[in-house]
Amino acid sequence: MSQAETGAAGAGAGRSGAERSGATGRNPLWTFGILRSELVTTLRRWRTLALLGVLAAVPVLIGIAVRIETADGSSAGPGGGEAGPAFLSQVTNNGLFLVFAALAATLPVFLPMAVGVIAGDAVAGEANAGTLRYLLVAPAGRTRLLLAKYVATLGFCLIATLVVAASALAVGALLFPVGEVTTISGTTIGFGEGLARAGLVAVVVAASLTGFAALGLFISTLTNSGIAAMAATVGLLITVQIVDSIPQLSGIHPYLFPHYWLSFSDLVRDPVYWDEVVKNLGLQAVYAAVFGSAAWARFTAKDITA
Repeated sequence: MSQAETGAAGAGAGRSGAERSGATGRNPLWTFGILRSELVTTLRRWRTLALLGVLAAVPVLIGIAVRIETADGSSAGPGGGEAGPAFLSQVTNNGLFLVFAALAATLPVFLPMAVGVIAGDAVAGEANAGTLRYLLVAPAGRTRLLLAKYVATLGFCLIATLVVAASALAVGALLFPVGEVTTISGTTIGFGEGLARAGLVAVVVAASLTGFAALGLFISTLTNSGIAAMAATVGLLITVQIVDSIPQLSGIHPYLFPHYWLSFSDLVRDPVYWDEVVKNLGLQAVYAAVFGSAAWARFTAKDITA
């Protein structure tokens, strides 16, 4: 074979390799593989399993505490609140309310802290471990990798919420009677509908964490230290929670991502009140869009050295 033919064959092989690489990068199955890999990797980590274990233990502790407190027939707590206390006072009458009480207890602190750890470590942890640049060798590119990490974080949000709900449902059924559900409005619905309401509440609670997950992912792109990113994300969560509790700053409260988190209690009314639930989901969508875009802009321009 002549040198010209050899060169042409080499060029053809180079073009076909590039075409294969481009086709792989555009293949939806390739994207799905990245998403699956990120989710499986996240769920296999001991840190993730420990977080899920702690979340599963919270409903157990609440259920046992209520059972002990009401052993003499006394009330489990005040019933005038809108979320935790109102649900807690109903647990002894119907174990299904332990699902609502557990979600109300974990949403302000435990659930978002767990999400903050996962989101904060998503990019910074890979950079700290020296594996980020190897992930970028794949033809998926930075955008798809970042999207995969965000979707994996959202998957953790849903799984963590369902772990709390499932644990609470099991403990509630074991320690307390179950049956028809008396809503916050005072009306009665069947157990099947109450169970469906509990599932809807769990989905809304998971969706309530999407904005914070995007914020944590953005913070993760700002540093190469996983611990620093996790600490900054959790610290920001605590700071915003404090600001949201100061009456003098009520003017900015509706714009803070945790402000409408407990609006899921309106799903246990009859009829359901959707106003604040919709506001919550809309606010989370805005946070996800803003900080997701900021994370993308930062990550695509970032100099990856590790």
